[in-house]
Amino acid sequence: MRWIYISPHFDDAILSCGGLIWEQTHQGIAVEIWTVCAGDPPPGPLSPLALDCHRKWGIGTAEEMVALRRVEDRHACQAVHAAWRHFTIPDCIYRRSPQGDPLYPETLSAPLHPLEADLDREIAGALRREIGANDRLVCPLAIGGHVDHVLTRRAVERLGRPLGYFADIPYLLNHPESLAEARAGLRLRVQAISKDGLQAWQAASAAYASQIGVQFGSWGKMRAALRQYCQSQAGVGLW
Repeated sequence: MRWIYISPHFDDAILSCGGLIWEQTHQGIAVEIWTVCAGDPPPGPLSPLALDCHRKWGIGTAEEMVALRRVEDRHACQAVHAAWRHFTIPDCIYRRSPQGDPLYPETLSAPLHPLEADLDREIAGALRREIGANDRLVCPLAIGGHVDHVLTRRAVERLGRPLGYFADIPYLLNHPESLAEARAGLRLRVQAISKDGLQAWQAASAAYASQIGVQFGSWGKMRAALRQYCQSQAGVGLW
């Protein structure tokens, strides 16, 4: 049996519950983190949204950015002793129409584009081919409405299996009012996180160096935010 965390992007699962993953692997549980939107970017000029993201990240080309984030993800997964797998859907900031037009040129929280109406079904099919009968699945609640998080949750729910859900960090910290609707009908279970687990969580999150400034403002603020989140509920919870 494996615990498989389905992550929309390279950093989501570890930022959200890296301490829990560390505790599980140190109990001898096999944990894997599968990143859905980890594919190569298609050719073409970057959209205004993608250009703004790259400016904040300090990376020029889409190819360089994705390559860097894959390396960061491997290092982060190693820090919590989890295996990793990268799927082939590009990040929403890179996805295009057949004519080459960006599907999400202005905002990350746009509704799913009509051209991607069946993309959750496609992702579910790819996941289904890789999941074993005894695997435990965890996916995001999609707090904050990021289109890739919503897409990932829909795809995993299509599998028709028992699921756990993690609260999307840092989106929960920025949109705490969104939690009630996202977790409606679900029950919270919290696991205590040791001092070593918290430190491993912070170290794994720091491996996503390209993202820390944008997501938290600084490395110190990231470490403080994870510590405060953990303390606020006496551990890390799954719904």
